[in-house]
Amino acid sequence: MNWIESNQAWLWWLFAASLAMFVVSPFLVGWLIVRLPTDYFSARQRKMLGSLEQHRVLRPVIVIVKNVVGMILVAAGVLMLFVPGQGVLTIAAGILLLDFPGKYRLERWLAARPTVWRSINWLRMRAGREPFARPETAVQT
Repeated sequence: MNWIESNQAWLWWLFAASLAMFVVSPFLVGWLIVRLPTDYFSARQRKMLGSLEQHRVLRPVIVIVKNVVGMILVAAGVLMLFVPGQGVLTIAAGILLLDFPGKYRLERWLAARPTVWRSINWLRMRAGREPFARPETAVQT
């Protein structure tokens, strides 16, 4: 109890960040899914998104920032497993921002799950976008 009383300000900041992630993360994930190109999951290898190809000088900075944000989200997600917030969703978002070998295969495998596939394409249809092209190795529904 002494620890809680002496770190009360930190706990309030953690609560505020957790609440913000709880509110913002569903909107951010939906926005990102709608903005992805239709063939995002259907290619055998990851294509570099057009915005990164245009900014070759900024690319290293963007990659570093993206990975740092991914690590922060994973750490925050682990913390949110114990405090209010969407810990699992935050961990997943952080992992998808990180660069590591096999990440694209993991993304394709997750997206190909029938319930996930229906959900992400439902979001796209609600936004007036075409559904994703199904990966060749996808699990059939």
